[in-house]
Amino acid sequence: MAFLRQYIAPLIAVIIFLVALVVVSARTFLPSGLSTPAPTEELGLGIKTTISQVDL
Repeated sequence: MAFLRQYIAPLIAVIIFLVALVVVSARTFLPSGLSTPAPTEELGLGIKTTISQVDL
């Protein structure tokens, strides 16, 4: 059990971190159309309002 806690668990954590780092870094190589922010005209779920239309 100590072997799992000392070697395997940290290895899994490092692997998850590296995979996440690669995925986030891959945005640099996407075409410009895919790396832009999502449009905010429609917020989804049938709600068709923008932030400027919301009365705060």
